[in-house]
Amino acid sequence: MAGALQKRIRRALPLRRTVLKAAHLTMIPLLIWFVLVQPKDITPFGTTAFRIHSNLALVFVSITLLWFADYMRRGLAGRPGPRLPRWAKTVHKIMHHTIIWGLMLVALTGFLLGLTSAVLLKAGGFLPIAPPLNYRHWNEAIGAFHTVEFYALAGLIVVHAGFHAWRHFVLRDNALRIMAPKRWFKYL
Repeated sequence: MAGALQKRIRRALPLRRTVLKAAHLTMIPLLIWFVLVQPKDITPFGTTAFRIHSNLALVFVSITLLWFADYMRRGLAGRPGPRLPRWAKTVHKIMHHTIIWGLMLVALTGFLLGLTSAVLLKAGGFLPIAPPLNYRHWNEAIGAFHTVEFYALAGLIVVHAGFHAWRHFVLRDNALRIMAPKRWFKYL
């Protein structure tokens, strides 16, 4: 009985690759937004602008947590292509693991920022991040680490995109098609 229900649920849900494509396509503009715009840049525009920024962060973290949970349960979705040289297969694996763990650490340090804050921070203006413990020195240290960590991860993601572009255009293994919707295939 339980097996039949699980099969029915699996058929009703989108395929894993479809969900990961959607996650990639959602995370790209969010990552660009957070690289270019920090909370201090948004606060002069008022509480509505800050709330929008905070909602985007909540979406980013939610996708990160779901992606990480999927990764912990089922591992990496993609495998290195057969045309990749041995060194590139190693780079592929390390890069993907580092990005997934890095995104999770960004979410974790964001939580720690809320925990060490002097005020109750709310994601999206409604979801409390953590009870504020008012540890100013820890908050500053975690904030600095969170910033450096995020920008280092963003740099790695740029390298990751370049790696897949190299695979697609030099090795011609259609690496960009793997994570693009089918309707975009004619352009790749």
